[in-house]
Amino acid sequence: MKKPAIDHGKLDRIVAAARRAAEERGHGYREQALGMYPWICGRCGREFTRANLSELTVHHRNHDHDFNPPDGSNWELLCLYCHDNEHQRQLEHALGHAAGAADEPAEAATHNPFASLRDLMKPR
Repeated sequence: MKKPAIDHGKLDRIVAAARRAAEERGHGYREQALGMYPWICGRCGREFTRANLSELTVHHRNHDHDFNPPDGSNWELLCLYCHDNEHQRQLEHALGHAAGAADEPAEAATHNPFASLRDLMKPR
């Protein structure tokens, strides 16, 4: 069985394209933020290394991913968990204002999950 001939020209083009893509990513806001700030979550303080750096995200403080000033004033490094939490809080805040719940006092809880606990604890 003969091995197919390697097209070195095609291989060179693929490598060159990969290098260009890496260079462009290096100038993206994530790489800028990682170069600008320490690799620590801005909320929980968890520290990151190259081994787990993929778990550190860039959060846009004003939630506009197109607003990327070069001084990094719209960026905050957050771990995946804190980043998800921040977006969940933003959603809940928006939904609360849409429903008018922010202006109304919260209703008192009526469910008591331990209501029948005393009966369960009685000796048989």
